[in-house]
Amino acid sequence: MKILLLEDDIILNEIIQEHLEESKYDVISVFDGNEAQDYIYSQKFDLFLFDVNVPNIDGFELLNELRSQNIKTPAIFITSLNMADDMQKGFDSGCDDYIKKPFELRELDIRINNIKRIYNIENQTAMKIDERIIFDKEKLIVKIDNYDIAISKKESEVLEYFVKNANKNISVEELVNNIWTYEETPSDSTIRTYIKNLRKIVGEDKISNTRGVGYRFNKE
Repeated sequence: MKILLLEDDIILNEIIQEHLEESKYDVISVFDGNEAQDYIYSQKFDLFLFDVNVPNIDGFELLNELRSQNIKTPAIFITSLNMADDMQKGFDSGCDDYIKKPFELRELDIRINNIKRIYNIENQTAMKIDERIIFDKEKLIVKIDNYDIAISKKESEVLEYFVKNANKNISVEELVNNIWTYEETPSDSTIRTYIKNLRKIVGEDKISNTRGVGYRFNKE
């Protein structure tokens, strides 16, 4: 699980990063909103941990921008802003949870585990699609009835996003914003090719077209 930590308190930043890395998370820590923004548009993350009162772009403003770009990476605010209005503003900006400082690291663990449960984010690399199909995102393999089929890294990223957002309508714009960086924006034909290849592997019924919207990954 890859986490972006935005916290401008140097000591707290180090404490949180060290704690998360001890739990085997891949953590990138930054100290201001601009730096966080640069990483978000050049890399992909499974979770955002944002302080609010940070230099340049504050946490609320940053998450508002990301949600307006249809970037749906789960986000938890970690902040000293503890009034009900502050919490409301945080959830209105698109966060999934809100931790008030000071807090115990165990509380952070509990809330991260809840995010992992809700979004089906696991540290293990194998994801079960159905009784016959297992997808391993690190090995770049789809296993069907114990037969391994190799897929490309980008096909793996597309399939992972589908599986994590199963039974929801997903637009092409959402796929692009959550999988590709700004420097590598694909053409519509490239996306159609990835979808076509994945359909051949997991079955035509698994990935359906939603008229006027995009695609839907069908999972029981």
